[in-house]
Parts: sequence; structure tokens; C-alpha cells
Amino acid sequence: MAHGSRYRLPFKRRREGKTDYGKRIKLIDLNKYRLVVRISNSNVIVQIISVGENGDETITSAHSKELQRLGWLGGSKNISATYLTGYICGKKALKSDVDEAILDIGLKRAIKNSKVFAALKGAVDAGLNVPHGEFILPNEDRISGKHISDYAESLSDEDLKKKFSKYLERGLKPVDLPKHLDEIKDKINREF
Repeated sequence: MAHGSRYRLPFKRRREGKTDYGKRIKLIDLNKYRLVVRISNSNVIVQIISVGENGDETITSAHSKELQRLGWLGGSKNISATYLTGYICGKKALKSDVDEAILDIGLKRAIKNSKVFAALKGAVDAGLNVPHGEFILPNEDRISGKHISDYAESLSDEDLKKKFSKYLERGLKPVDLPKHLDEIKDKINREF
């Protein structure tokens, strides 16, 4: 009779649903910088990471909280904020002499028009070279928040106050979101 179990316990990060090791090994084998996009419940983090001898090394990083410092009045994890965070990271990467990277979306599924690809578009618009297909990127109306602006225009004042209370508390009218995004993008260009 055999003693012990033949069952192999997966690595802890795999069990916790944090790492897909098969995907990770393929990315590491390419030996290129990675544009890492992570979206939490309340924020977005976009980083440029390289593989070092003692583990991953972060070259540069952008966090959606940085947008508030620049005067962003919108949400911190909507598609517009994700685009701007990717844009900041792209600008910082170019300053750090990184001009090319590959996209690392972690365990997120590759869904057309998703926030992950809004961050990619932001980094690409900043001048970073990241291989991708144009069909997967969100369109300009979605990134600028025009769809939110159009929706807000169709609402009555009462419904507008209910559905966009956070925007209004911060002093941003939802119909002004596309214009506000352009203002913040100009500030990013001046600062970085």
C-alpha cells in the first residue's frame, strides 16, 4: 500500500487567483519591458516592469490618484481615468528611456473596449510603442466620456443629481467631461 498523496498543490499565488504562471513564463521569455495594467476596486495602476535577477523591477509607475493632483474631477477608475493613467505612464516611460513594451494584463480577460485597453491606448498615444491591434481599443468617444456627456444631457435635473451626485459634488458637470479630459491631458503634457 502506497503512503502519502500524489496530489500536487498549486503555487500559492495560483490558488489565490493572482498569477497565471503559464502566461507569465511566456512574457518573461520575451526579455522585454512589460506594460502592466492592474485595476482594483477603486484605482488603476499602470507600470513599466523589467525582469531582474532578483525578481521584477519597476522602471516607472502611474497611479490614478496622481490625476487628482492634476485637478481631475472624474472617477478614479472609469475608462477616462484609465486612459489618462496609461498616458502618464507612457510619458514617464519615455523619460526613463523606455520606448517599447509588451502589454501584460495579468488574469484579466482580453475584452474589446475594456479599461485595460484604454490604458494601452493612453500609453500608445503618449508615444510608447506597444504591439496591438487597433480593433481592440476603445473608440475616442468612449475614452473622452462623450457617451456619458450625451447620456447626462438626456436626463432631467432630478435624475442627473441622482445618477451623477459624485461628479457634481466634486464640481464637474457630466456634460463637461470630454472638455475636462482634454484639459487634464494638456496638463500632463506640460508636466511630463
